[in-house]
Amino acid sequence: MLLKLYQTGQPILRKPAKLVSSAALKTPRVQEVIDYMIATLRDAPGVGLAAPQVGEALQIIIIEDKAGYHEQIPAAVLKAQGRKSVALRIIVNPVMEILDTELLCFFEGCLSVEGYVAVVPRAQSVRVRGWDRHGRAVTFTASGWAARIIQHEVDHLRGKLYIDSMVPASFMTLKNFNAGWRKALPERIKKAFNP
Repeated sequence: MLLKLYQTGQPILRKPAKLVSSAALKTPRVQEVIDYMIATLRDAPGVGLAAPQVGEALQIIIIEDKAGYHEQIPAAVLKAQGRKSVALRIIVNPVMEILDTELLCFFEGCLSVEGYVAVVPRAQSVRVRGWDRHGRAVTFTASGWAARIIQHEVDHLRGKLYIDSMVPASFMTLKNFNAGWRKALPERIKKAFNP
């Protein structure tokens, strides 16, 4: 089953999500929410999804960046982004620590701000602790694009959208991004938007 993707302006996207207890995580309802989030993410398609985006005020995020999503992106852009395939990860109650404070500026979109993108500064690497969907402790580090995805999704759990951190002058329609900015490297982004 696919879930409705909530769009900016809907109150749930602006409220902090609730911690998931180990007992709640084991319930069929929460496991079903996770399954439906995976299906919804893949159908969209997207690279990350937080439970508030589908109307559930729970601290659950999923990330997955399939190699097929990279086919239309120039190799130079993928390299600059540090973008590699990321296998499906479900993270419950994520706690994120910034490891490298150097900010990288790239365009981001969001399934809850449909049809738009903007340049967002993000840290280059992070460490994440939390649980997997079975309540087992997980800890891992991520860098490049995977770190960006995690920061974006953790922001959702705090009631924050990328438009709160974007470089305002860079906000544009997806159509304009595809026409003139899809192949932009960091130097061009910095020159145009001075983030």
